[in-house]
Amino acid sequence: MKFLSNVLAVIVGLLVFWVLAFFILAGIIAISAGSAEVEINENSLLHIRLNGVVLVERSPDEDLSLPPLPFVGNVSTVGINQIIKAIKTAGENEEIKGIYLESGLLAAGQSHVLEIRNALEDFKESGKFIVAYGEYFTETGYFLCSVADEIYLNPIGDLEFNGFAATPLFFRGLLEKIEVEPVIFRVGEFKSAVEPFIQDKMSEENRLQTEAYLKDLNGILVREVAQSRSLSVETVQDINNNMSVRTNQDAVDLGLIDALWYDDQVKARLREKLGLEEEAAINSITISGINQTSTEKNRLSRNQVAVIVADGEIVGGEAPDQIGSEAFLREIRKARKNKDIKAIVLRINSPGGSVVASEVIWRELSEAQKAKPLIASMSNYAASGGYYIAAPADTIVAQPNTITGSIGIFGILFNAQGLLNNKLGITTDAVTTGTYSDFLNPTKPLSDTEKDMMQTKVQEGYDTFIQRVAEGRAMNKEAVMSIAGGRVWSGVAAKEIGLVDVLGGLDEAIRIAAEKAGLEQEYRVVYYPKQKSFLERLMDDFGADVQGTYQRLKFGNSYEFYQTLERIKRLEGRMALLPFLLEID
Repeated sequence: MKFLSNVLAVIVGLLVFWVLAFFILAGIIAISAGSAEVEINENSLLHIRLNGVVLVERSPDEDLSLPPLPFVGNVSTVGINQIIKAIKTAGENEEIKGIYLESGLLAAGQSHVLEIRNALEDFKESGKFIVAYGEYFTETGYFLCSVADEIYLNPIGDLEFNGFAATPLFFRGLLEKIEVEPVIFRVGEFKSAVEPFIQDKMSEENRLQTEAYLKDLNGILVREVAQSRSLSVETVQDINNNMSVRTNQDAVDLGLIDALWYDDQVKARLREKLGLEEEAAINSITISGINQTSTEKNRLSRNQVAVIVADGEIVGGEAPDQIGSEAFLREIRKARKNKDIKAIVLRINSPGGSVVASEVIWRELSEAQKAKPLIASMSNYAASGGYYIAAPADTIVAQPNTITGSIGIFGILFNAQGLLNNKLGITTDAVTTGTYSDFLNPTKPLSDTEKDMMQTKVQEGYDTFIQRVAEGRAMNKEAVMSIAGGRVWSGVAAKEIGLVDVLGGLDEAIRIAAEKAGLEQEYRVVYYPKQKSFLERLMDDFGADVQGTYQRLKFGNSYEFYQTLERIKRLEGRMALLPFLLEID
């Protein structure tokens, strides 16, 4: 039996090796092929296809030119940097006559969508057209596609247009059943990240803030759609509130869709707009293709604006795919010490995280701000720790539908004594050399003195957070505290209360940075940190996918819950984090 198991292990190992080797070779060939010079045919379309794609802050050109690799990664991603670059290039290229947009099924934050939408609005100013088509439109997908001159929906497809909802999970009942006691320490009545552990529904404060920012985000969507579709805001708001689109014909009758057409009918319309004969081939180019034709302006200029991308939760150490404090110290120092870099833009897409890691990054950014202009550009989220690291900036730029603020601190501990003693029959004992040697021991209740010590540490972190914001925003502490308390704000509301200076996207932040550095037009943009090569990402994705597949098999239908528990395990120390598992649907 042991012999057979060894033979099987060898076979499996060889199979994995050859599969991996095959796809590495395929990737190398694809990269080599993609490096060939790309030409744009006359009378062409830029084809933007984002169905089933997740938008991220940035991605290399090669990611878009490679075919999907089976067994490696579960979801395709594309950086908004590449999308916006392609749209700008298409607007400037005389051979591109229009854009064919297929983005009905889109996974993206509202700020990302608005940033791309604004780029498409600029594209239309060139006099070129945009036609959108989808078999199904999610609300986010429709928000993006509504910018098009013409929108077509498959006759048997569907369109979702019924407003936003946030539905957090609550674990109080589970913790009571397994006799695990959450011990909470927080400052701020709106700091709701701990609520899932101590309540079975939203607090009134959390409901108030959630309703406020969802209303702002939904209002932005409604106004943009109304303007693009030449409808009144009141009409679109009424359609949205009452889910008036209940059949596809409703979407046409109400003016949200131009017609119910199949793919071939849309292609016929594109030929008509391009002046082509029936059945003639339509020349088109992809995002990656057109970006290979783009030449960076001022690419020989030594004057640079550095964009440091902070994407993910804020944690200590290196932390790949997160904002690791040690890794970001290096990137910030590189930008600060590089004499060719005249200004820094910190691009933040983060719900927050560790207070200590946020403070470490804040300190390094403060030093950078003394050396050269520092501008913060807020993406989908820049809240809690995400706002903490934005505080040193000379100017803070956010989209109207960015989620920001949440200036508050919390700490959470779990007393598992009941679970161990009563459910599992496990007991513990301890020998200590001091009164508090077993402080924070998860197998016993905290004493009142221990609770006081923890609350003091959380309060200390909150006071420091308030001070950082007060210094950065030139406000007194009392003014900051009146808008803090852990409350979450939309970008438009944050500007009204002084947490944000300018409403706009990354391009606006770069423009402000260059202006403050006195660069005008003679500069180029460089990004930090350096992105991994294709082979490095392939190996990372392959390992992650094998591990993920194993966990899915192991936990079955409980896998999503397992992921939630894994995230809970990361809540160590004092945290500055958005409301737990915030999802907007």
